[in-house]
Amino acid sequence: MEPSDPRRAGSEQEEGFGVHPRRATDLGMVPDLWQGNSSLCKSRKLLCPLSCEKQENLSSWIPENIKKKECVYFVESSKLSDAGKVVCVCGYTREQHLEVATKPHAFQGKEWDPKKHVQEMPTDAFGDIVFRGLSQKVGKYIRVSQDTPSSVIYHLMTQHWGLDVPNLLISVTGGAKNFNMKLRLKSIFRRGLVKVAQTTGAWIITGGSHTGVMKQVGKAVRDFSLSSSCKQGEVITIGVATWGTIHNREGLVHPMGGFPAEYLLDEEGQGSLTCLDSNHSHFILVDDGTHGQYGVEIPLRAKLEKFISEQTKERGGVAIKIPVVCVVLEGGPGTLHTIYNAITNGTPCVIVEGSGRVADVIAQVAALPVSEITISLIQQKLSIFFQEMFETFTESRIVEWTKKIQDIVRSKQLLTVFREGKDGQQDVDVAILQALLKASRSRDRFGHENWDHQLKLAVAWNRVDIARSEIFTDEWQWKPTDLHPMMTAALISNKPEFVRLFLENGVRLKEFVTWDTLLCMYENLEPSCLFHSKLQKVLAEESERLACAPTTPQLHMHHVAQVLRELLGDSTQLLYPRPQYSDHPRLSLPVPPIKLNVQGVSLKAHYKRSTGHVTFTTDPVRDLLIWAVVQNRRELADIIWAQGQDCIAAALACSKILKELSKEEEDTDSSEEMLALADEFEHRAVGVFTECYRKDEERAQKLLVRVSEAWGKTTCLQLALEARDMKFVSHGGIQAFLTKVWWGQLCVDNGLWRIILCMLAFPLLFTSLISFREKRLQALGRPARVRAFFNAPVVIFHLNILSYFAFLCLFAYVLMVDFQPSPSWCECIIYLWLFSLVCEEMRQLFYDPDGYGLMKMASLYFSDFWNKLDIGAILLFIAGLTCRLIPATLYPGRIILSLDFIMFCLRLMHIFTVSKTLGPKIIIVKRMMKDVFFFLFLLAVWVVSFGVAKQAILIHNESRVDWIFRGVVYHSYLTIFGQIPTYIDGVNFSMDQCSPNGTDPYKPKCPESDRTGQAPAFPEWLTVILLCLYLLFANILLLNLLIAMFNYTFQEVQEHTDQIWKFQRHDLIEEYHGRPPAPPPFIVFSHLQLLIRRVVLKIPAKRHRQLKNKLEKNEEAALLSWELYLKENYLQNQQYQHQQRPEQKIQDISKKVDTMVDLLDMDHVKRSGSMEQRLASLEEQVAQTSRALHWIVTSLKDSRFGSEAGVPTLAPQKACDEPDAELSIRRKVEESKDCYHVNARHLLYPGVPIVRFPVPNEKVPWETEFLIYEPPFHTDEKKDVTLTDPVGDTAEPLSKISYNTVDGPTDRRSFHGVYVVQRGLPLNPMGRTGLRGRGSLSWFGPNHTLQPVVTRWRRNLDGAICRKSVKKMLEVLVVKLPHSEHWALPGGSREPGEMLPRKLKQVLRKEFWVVFENLLVQGTEVYKGYVDDPRNTDNAWIETVAVSIHFKDQSDVELKRLEENLHPHDPEVCTEWQVVDRRIPLYANHKTILQKVATLFGAHF
Repeated sequence: MEPSDPRRAGSEQEEGFGVHPRRATDLGMVPDLWQGNSSLCKSRKLLCPLSCEKQENLSSWIPENIKKKECVYFVESSKLSDAGKVVCVCGYTREQHLEVATKPHAFQGKEWDPKKHVQEMPTDAFGDIVFRGLSQKVGKYIRVSQDTPSSVIYHLMTQHWGLDVPNLLISVTGGAKNFNMKLRLKSIFRRGLVKVAQTTGAWIITGGSHTGVMKQVGKAVRDFSLSSSCKQGEVITIGVATWGTIHNREGLVHPMGGFPAEYLLDEEGQGSLTCLDSNHSHFILVDDGTHGQYGVEIPLRAKLEKFISEQTKERGGVAIKIPVVCVVLEGGPGTLHTIYNAITNGTPCVIVEGSGRVADVIAQVAALPVSEITISLIQQKLSIFFQEMFETFTESRIVEWTKKIQDIVRSKQLLTVFREGKDGQQDVDVAILQALLKASRSRDRFGHENWDHQLKLAVAWNRVDIARSEIFTDEWQWKPTDLHPMMTAALISNKPEFVRLFLENGVRLKEFVTWDTLLCMYENLEPSCLFHSKLQKVLAEESERLACAPTTPQLHMHHVAQVLRELLGDSTQLLYPRPQYSDHPRLSLPVPPIKLNVQGVSLKAHYKRSTGHVTFTTDPVRDLLIWAVVQNRRELADIIWAQGQDCIAAALACSKILKELSKEEEDTDSSEEMLALADEFEHRAVGVFTECYRKDEERAQKLLVRVSEAWGKTTCLQLALEARDMKFVSHGGIQAFLTKVWWGQLCVDNGLWRIILCMLAFPLLFTSLISFREKRLQALGRPARVRAFFNAPVVIFHLNILSYFAFLCLFAYVLMVDFQPSPSWCECIIYLWLFSLVCEEMRQLFYDPDGYGLMKMASLYFSDFWNKLDIGAILLFIAGLTCRLIPATLYPGRIILSLDFIMFCLRLMHIFTVSKTLGPKIIIVKRMMKDVFFFLFLLAVWVVSFGVAKQAILIHNESRVDWIFRGVVYHSYLTIFGQIPTYIDGVNFSMDQCSPNGTDPYKPKCPESDRTGQAPAFPEWLTVILLCLYLLFANILLLNLLIAMFNYTFQEVQEHTDQIWKFQRHDLIEEYHGRPPAPPPFIVFSHLQLLIRRVVLKIPAKRHRQLKNKLEKNEEAALLSWELYLKENYLQNQQYQHQQRPEQKIQDISKKVDTMVDLLDMDHVKRSGSMEQRLASLEEQVAQTSRALHWIVTSLKDSRFGSEAGVPTLAPQKACDEPDAELSIRRKVEESKDCYHVNARHLLYPGVPIVRFPVPNEKVPWETEFLIYEPPFHTDEKKDVTLTDPVGDTAEPLSKISYNTVDGPTDRRSFHGVYVVQRGLPLNPMGRTGLRGRGSLSWFGPNHTLQPVVTRWRRNLDGAICRKSVKKMLEVLVVKLPHSEHWALPGGSREPGEMLPRKLKQVLRKEFWVVFENLLVQGTEVYKGYVDDPRNTDNAWIETVAVSIHFKDQSDVELKRLEENLHPHDPEVCTEWQVVDRRIPLYANHKTILQKVATLFGAHF
């Protein structure tokens, strides 16, 4: 960061320090001061986000692991504070030091040294921070020593502060002073920065102060937080600032932690210090023990950013190293240094043009070739953009700037310039992400790893727009299998747009879903997911059953199937049966978490290991759909559902699962979302079935009863009934199907009177009175007509009705007329009739065509209310019969049977549900019964309260329980209906109608009376008032409340009564569809037949094909294809209807208007830019014309043409006539290659902290004058002095060296001819490097190396040579040394007298050395000359000879011997055959050699 004020380097005012004296006694007062602030105490109670336990843990962990720095020795500075007080060299006054620092000390008399006089102590400033008077937003802060390890800070942020590991790190740098930006550019920057941070889950790191670029970032975050559309989490903005430069930092000092600490942002009183920005969420305050010194945080921030970039973020199966991008606004010299270091470290930078100063200087020259970026050009740019401080730029500083800018611009793959309205850029967020992808694309990787890495980044950022525009292009053809790992990652991390993108690009779910993939996805369920907890419960139960097992059972798919069976209902079979592990091989480990690490084992390898697994499921779309639905992921479920067949059954099953999960979900919002998604799936099932029914009714009805193997051998109709999808069941097509089933083989248009007439006189069946659907039954006189008629459910139903009415009439006759001491023949018929009813109920209980089992059938049977009523009536009849057969209890038996008659009559309501008129009314009555129950609860409160009060007032000590009940409940209840209690008002008081002592069991006890017993003594006025109040509330209030409740229920149910009736109609139809045709009591014969078939003949029960039909495979496949086709029609219609909705049209129009406005704005900017370019071009043309005219006039004058008097006077050419480089029409699209060495001029010399003297391109040649050139001297001291030249810092040892010849064992001749020797040192023939000496090389002058390039043709499995773009493909032998990121050719320096390089000897067996020397002799020399190596200096450089050794035939004997003898001595050294490609991760100079070899053989590169 740049200093915001030059005054900060000078003396400072005491009141500007913002720090209390830091004596030990004062530190103890801080908590008291904090506690005295009542407003802060209140804010602490309200805003503290941590529990007390977490605060205590933090208060103990931080002082143990994080330190601050204190000056422990006061050394008086020569400068005074602005207040005239003496300060220490550290910047603090004497009072602000610890007491020990001001006492006589052993260090007295010595100069102040921060390494000795500053010590680390436990930090005393950490916790939560609240900005006074600005907002109640709570942030985090901590004061750390500048030497704090980055790992400790990172642990604090992720573990104690609770920050999620970022997907991206955005380091914003630039000017620390306030600067002006164009309003539009400022808006674009703010919006884009926050958008990229919010969408990708990034951390933004700034300087944290309320000035400059940090202030711009803070305002961007503030605007985002204030936006009404902001519904997601906050943007993590981390400020890394210097502790000693913060104004008002005394409020942050809390030795035990401030929870929260209150900070005052005071810009007016900050002086030369700075205030923290209130819009940052976290602050890391770096302390070096000094005050007022800026830039202290820069090294720690750089280390922290580098550490974070080396961490791996794993989520949703994707593991990537956290990428870092540097965003630059404005800035000065420090910003240029930051950009240079970022580019050097491979960090991409985004320069915002138009923000000013350094950013604009770089943006102006970024499009130019490096050769055109000269010192004069940079000087010109600095004079424009640094007008105020241009005079302070020295020649050496301008040279340094030129060199750094050249190196920055040279790395075009890492440099992105955001230009408003140019190059198609509109948003900063897109520019940032494109910069990262461009940098990733430029990095060298094998094969498709580069594209894989870019796709990982896009998935991690959840930016499908970037993936579409930058990754899925014609430049790379993706194989569907290559997308499988990322498909898994997108599914697990819930990124539906990427799932849709992968499906569009060829991913086939049938190939994608494997046993291991699905298991891994279930193992990665969100812990908060209800299905996850249910799975854990199943595993725990299995662990309890297997108590002897040493470990917890691993998750298998049959565990998932158990939970799904609970959700789908027992009508379905297990979707995933218990596997035979010998048939399904698993990985050696139980499916580890998927990790897509750039440098580790990729998920693709996991898929390669899994390809041998046969997919265990019949429908992978079903498996993914279930996985998405159980997690309530709407968008994923929508996408997957649209991909599969059997869509109606899938939608109904999803509806059932979601409804069951919603019942157990504790979170109300999640439960409502599940129910909404269930309704949506039901709506889809209805929509698709409607399309099918419109197209073909018969095939649509086949879909209803088709047995679906994918969904547990159930049917669509059964799934709808299990899910209680009333809209689906009430669909006209399904009701038509049920009506068809109801009428059996009869035509639906037969009148009911015909049916009843034929029932009473069956010979009419042989006439044309009844019509049948099947043609074979149309023939008159066939006996089959009788069977078909009496097997029709509608006939069975009406026969049972007639039978039931006959039973009730006979039962009533017996009870009222013929109930004799001994049963009559009529009563015996009733017993037989009831026995047949009992047999039928037993048949219904044990009828199990689907193989559910007795327990499940019993559960289903008793779940029906009417079955419970039947059982109750039968049991009551048995009790009454038992009493009736005993003479002593004959009368009680008759009473019980009379009550039982009522229950049998109530059973008629179930029979009448088939009626379209009475059925809905019965449903309403059932709902109203619930209202009556709640009403009786309220009524009982008033009845009992009034009854007890009345009884206590009127009657004294009534001991008879029956009369107490009469007085309290019975009389009070009758009062509601107008029967006023006797004696309540004393009017009809008579002693003859009551018992004075309560001895008469048939009379109530007399009320309270006077001594004569003739007049009442109770307060009549009170009982009358109580009666009036009771009648008011009970009669008027409660009864009207009941009426209102009935009315509400009626209105509510009436809307859905038709649906409910149609839904319940199915149960009645199914019951009579499977019922024997004979009515009771003749049904006993049918039961006897069934008994013989089941018990004697062992014939299992089967469901009628009309309700459950298993189709042939071909027929089923054709039916599902037809359904799939109509589902596509339905989705298209839905999309069209969605587009035609007024709301959607308004939204589309709004988007178009916004787009037009943006285009108009961009057009204005482009027009202005185009005008500038045209003016610049015109200026250049005028200048060229002026120069041409000047030349013409001069030539004519020299040739003595014309007269001297008529010579026109031309203005002299000025330096400013040269047009601006950025606006020049000579701008080149691609930069030409540098004519000089580049790596040899890098400012940082490898391996040592030596900085080269900056040498711009134009100053490289020795012939070019460079007066200020003063390079440092560096020479490494080698252990083996005999194999190296002397250091070279003195002339005497160098005099013994003979240059440009063979000097003993050392060949000092250059391939480039004779080189110059100056002052005993040779000069690099390629020019200046910025460093004298021999550096880390062994010899002054040329250091010769050998690079053997061993290649072979790349071949397929069949032995054919692979080709790419027609050209053949080569493979090259490369080596990777320990601690090296790049591969290299197996060559390098050689020992004196040796032919093979040292590196090659490390990977070859010794017995093969001679053979390889012969191969080198036979090889082809492809290059001989200078190598641009970063170790080169002015006096020592590397020259190499590259020899190509190519094996044309794969059966070459020498090739086989070479492969057999490749044996690295060091196990950390790797050798591989790698494909020759421009992306191969080799050192740059090695890649140049490899390109020459590829050109030699005409191969691909």
